[in-house]
Amino acid sequence: MSQIVPETMRAAVYRGINDVQVETIAVPEIGGGEVLVKIHTCGICGTDLKKIHTGSHDAPRVFGHEMAGTIVRVGAGVEGFAVGDRVMAYHHIPCGECYYCRKKTFAQCEVYKKVGCTAGFAPAGGGFAEYIRVMDWIVQRGLVKIPDDVPFEQAAFLEPVNTCYKAIQLLDLQADETVLVVGQGPIGILLAALARRTGATVLTSDLYAERHAVAAKFGLDRSIDARGDVVAATKAATEGRGSDVALLAVGSDALIKVAMDAIRPGGRVMLFASTQHGAAPFDPAAVCMDEKTLMGSYSASVAIQDDVTRMVFDGYRNGFDLTKLISHRFSLEDAVAAIDLASHPQADSMKIVIQPKS
Repeated sequence: MSQIVPETMRAAVYRGINDVQVETIAVPEIGGGEVLVKIHTCGICGTDLKKIHTGSHDAPRVFGHEMAGTIVRVGAGVEGFAVGDRVMAYHHIPCGECYYCRKKTFAQCEVYKKVGCTAGFAPAGGGFAEYIRVMDWIVQRGLVKIPDDVPFEQAAFLEPVNTCYKAIQLLDLQADETVLVVGQGPIGILLAALARRTGATVLTSDLYAERHAVAAKFGLDRSIDARGDVVAATKAATEGRGSDVALLAVGSDALIKVAMDAIRPGGRVMLFASTQHGAAPFDPAAVCMDEKTLMGSYSASVAIQDDVTRMVFDGYRNGFDLTKLISHRFSLEDAVAAIDLASHPQADSMKIVIQPKS
C-alpha cells in the first residue's frame, strides 16, 4: 500500500566542510519492514552543525534528525503502521542486549551508533529532505505515532526532549536543590524547564534578555545576566553556598570552570554540550577535596521513550507548548540560509526548523 510518490525530491545535501547545497536527488527506495516518511518539520540540531562545520562525516550526506511527518509507503511485513499515519522517527535505537544496553548506557551500544534513517547516501538522519527511509529496527522500536491533535512541530521535539530528560534523570534532582542552567538556547530552556518539573529551584544564565524572555514563558523567572559575575550571583541566591547542580548547555570549555566554581562542595556539574574532544582544564582538587562531581550525558535513552512521548504529547494539551521555542521556519529551498542562521545564533534566534513544501 502506498501513496503516489515522485521519483525525485529536493534535499539539502552536505558536500564537504561548510558546503551544503539544495539539490534534486532520488527518493529512497524502501525494503521489507521499512517505511517511507514525507517530512513536515525537521529541527536543526547543534550536532548537525558540528558535522557540517568540522567534516567529521564523509560526503555526500543528508543530515537532520529532529523530524516528524507522514508515512507514504509501507514495506512488506510492517505491523502497526499504515500509510497516512503521522509519525516521528528516532534515528538511533540500541540493540537492547549488549553489555552497554544491560547497563542502560545506550548511546555506547554499537547498534545505537548506526543511523537508521536516510534520505539517500550514507545514513545520516535525512530530515533535511522531502522524504526519508526509516529502516526496520527503527520501525520496530523507534517510530512513534503522533495524535491528530498534536502538531508536527511539537512532535519534532521528541528526540531533543528525550536527550534532555535523560540528563535530568541522571542528576536525580531533589526538591530542596538549586540548579544553575548555563545557556538559554532551546536546549538550555528544555533542560531548565524539565529541571523545574522536579520541584528544584532553577536559576538560568544567558547573555541575551530576549532568551530570558522566552524562558519566562516556561516559568523560568530566576534569570542571571551572563555578562556579569554568574558565580557571585549564584552564590548570592543560595546563601553563599553555590548551587547544588550546574548544568552546562553550552559547548564552551571555558565555562566548565564557571560551572565548577558556581556549585557548592559536594555539588554536581553536568556537561551536556561538550561533544568536541580536547583538553579542557579543571581543578582536580575541586573534585577530590571539595568532592565536586563532573559528569556528562549524551544522546537519547530508549528506557524513557514512553515517558517522553507522554510528556510531549500531553504537554502540548496542558501548557508545555514547545512550539514556542521555534523562532524561525524555513522552506527546504532556503535550507542553506537556515543552517547559516543556526550556525550564527542571534539574540532572537531559538529553534530553527526546515519545513519542505507539501
